[in-house]
Order: sequence, then structure tokens, then C-alpha cells
Amino acid sequence: MNKYYEVTAVSSEADRLKKFGEDNGVKIFNVNMTRAITPLADLKSLLKLYQFFISEKPLIVHTHTPKAGIIGMLAGKLAGVPIRLHTVAGLPLLETSGLKRKILDLVEKFTYKLATRVYPNSFELKNICLELGYAKADKLKVLGKGSSNGIDTEYFDPENYSETFKSDLKRKLDIPQDDYVFIFVGRLVKEKGINELVKAFITLNKKFSNTTLLLVGPFEEELDPLEPKVIDIIDSHHKITTTGYQTDVRPFFSISDALAFPSYREGFPNVVMQANAMNLPVIVSDINGCNEIVSHEKNGLIIPVKSENHLLEAMSRLINAPDLRKNLIGNSRRLIQEKYERKHFWQILLKEYKELEALHKHD
Repeated sequence: MNKYYEVTAVSSEADRLKKFGEDNGVKIFNVNMTRAITPLADLKSLLKLYQFFISEKPLIVHTHTPKAGIIGMLAGKLAGVPIRLHTVAGLPLLETSGLKRKILDLVEKFTYKLATRVYPNSFELKNICLELGYAKADKLKVLGKGSSNGIDTEYFDPENYSETFKSDLKRKLDIPQDDYVFIFVGRLVKEKGINELVKAFITLNKKFSNTTLLLVGPFEEELDPLEPKVIDIIDSHHKITTTGYQTDVRPFFSISDALAFPSYREGFPNVVMQANAMNLPVIVSDINGCNEIVSHEKNGLIIPVKSENHLLEAMSRLINAPDLRKNLIGNSRRLIQEKYERKHFWQILLKEYKELEALHKHD
């Protein structure tokens, strides 16, 4: 977008934001935003962003994530920003209930009301937003075939990694060279299905000893912790390897054989597209986003949500059925290139910006 607009990136994590600005050649502005309900901190963030918008006078504000959405849309409205856009990449509130759910529902409705246009990043997510009455259909739009930013398949390319590199990395991580490696990439929390994944893997490994579970991502002990016994298993089991948070997940995909992603809820998960682009078959839950990227038995396997048994069955199938595995691998990368190539998505987004800009000028 730098070719067409002057872009400023606004985010919470100062160090990562600074690096992002340098890497992408854009201006940056740091605003602290929490992931929890924190009214006082949120008010400070709102005031800071409002003052920034007053001084910068942007034409377009485009927000991602629920917290950035409410703060960005409200600050934008108060500061008179003409085009206010919000991308919905999943609804964390779907896993909550009671008073907290009511509060989050109201926040979501208010965010959409303040926005000029709202972009659910999957068709099923758009249906959920309509069913919950967050906005009318004319305000909601899915860009292209879905996703928040598409996938750069030149970046996520298995050909970038040599056999020597892969065997060295396996050695470094203490993974046997001939093991069948199931990888998970993301936060190691309950709602990502990690409890079920670890338990399913333990049973699988008793039957197929030449299997490894590779967990790439950080633990979150405060917001949505794993069962204590699952944490103990992860720490002690010799065939479960953890890497912590990684800025570049491609090397880990390159040494894996399949992605296991039994999440409870998603928007349009990048990880699933990344794994497919790296030519990995995927096992995903039958939830929105996942069941749009994956066609069952074409580029992956779709299983019921929160089902340890079905997950175990799918993992076993990938090991036992070489013809199925070969077929899934043959389709994975090609389908991502056809449907979600990033440069194509950028053109769709640019067209959207230009159309809204023309409407604004006409008004």
C-alpha cells in the first residue's frame, strides 16, 4: 500500500512494531492495548489514538483484532476519520458466556456500528455476524475467497529448505530422522485444542513409536491455560518437542509431515494456509475458516471439534494410508496458490480502498 498511500502501522508491542516499521518501510505509532477487559487502560489508549488521529488526519483507518477494533473505530469516529474499516479474524467471545459474553457482544456491535465497512475474513464468520445481529448484510463483506492478508507462497515454499538443513534441524531438536512429525503452530492454550492433541498423541505414540509431536508457540498461563497434567506430559514426554515463540515458522514446517490443528474457534487461520503452502496435509476442526480452506480428503482431514478420538483416528490414518497422504500432499500447495495468493489479495484490498475513496470524494 506504500505505493498508493502513506502508511502508518499502529500496534501494542513496541519492539516488534519497531522492527516491522523498519522491515516494511512504514511509519509507526505505539499504543498499548491489552487483550483483556481493562476499562482504564483502554480509555488511555483511546485518548492517545484520538490525539494521534487529530494530528495526522488520516483518510483511512483499518483495524484488526477486537481491542484494536473498538479503540480504533471509536477514536476514528471521534476524530472525524472518513473511512473506518475493521477486519474480523475470529470471535474470541464465542468461547465465553454470562456477563462477560454480554459485554463483549455489546462491544462488537458498537465496533461495527462505528465502522464504515466490516470485513469478516471468512464466509462462515460473516454468517455468524449476521446471526448474532452485529451488523446488517450491506455493511459486511468478505474480500476475495477469504483470509485477512492471503499467503505469500514464494515465502512459504518447501523448496527453500535442503535435505541437509532439515536433517541438521532435526538433530538439533533431538527428533529422530525417520519419525513422522505432527506439528502444531500457535499459542499453546486450551481453545487451540492442545489438551486433546497431547492426549491423542500419547495414545498414538504407544502404537506408532516412530512419531513426534512438535509444538511451536508460547504457553499462556493466564488467559486460557492448559490442564496441569497436560503441561506435565509436554514437559516430560521424550517424543514431544517445544520451541517456544518463533518469528519464522517455516524451518519447523520443513521438517514436519502434517499439521494437527484441532482449534475450537478461528477466523481464517494463517497457520493452515502456511502449512498447506509448505506442502503439508492438515488435520483441522470442523469450524469456520478451517472448513473453508480445507476440503476433506483433498488437502486435509476435517474432524469434529473437541474430539480426542476423532483426532487420534485422523492422525493414525495419515500414518497408515500412504495413498491418501500422497494425494493430500499433491493438492495442498496448488490449492493455496490458486485461491489465496497474497499478491492477488492485495489487489482486491487496494480496489476496495480506491472504491471507498472515490465514494468519499463524491460525497
